[in-house]
Amino acid sequence: MQIVGLFFRAVALVLDTVLMLYFWVVIISALLTWVKPDPYNPIVRFLYAITEPVYYRIRRLAPFLVVGGFDLTPIVVILAIQFLRSFLVPALMVVGLSGPPM
Repeated sequence: MQIVGLFFRAVALVLDTVLMLYFWVVIISALLTWVKPDPYNPIVRFLYAITEPVYYRIRRLAPFLVVGGFDLTPIVVILAIQFLRSFLVPALMVVGLSGPPM
C-alpha cells in the first residue's frame, strides 16, 4: 500500500506545481491587460489561449464580475487557485502519508 501513498503524494506535488504556474500565468495575463500589448505576439496569444477559457466560464457563471470596465475575473481565479493549494494539495498529502488501513 505504500505505492498508493507515493502516488497520492506525487499527485499532490504535481498539482501544487501546476497550480503555482497557472497562478503566475494569471498574474502576468492580468498585468498585460494594463499595457495593451501586440495581440499578434505569440506569448500574448499563448497567455490569452490558456486563461480566456477559464475566464469565460467564470464570467458566464458570474456576469457581475465585470464592473464599470474592470474585469475582476482574474481575482476570482487567483482565489480559487489559492483555495485549491491550501485545501486540496494538503488533503492529498495527508492521504498519501496515512498508513495502510487496518
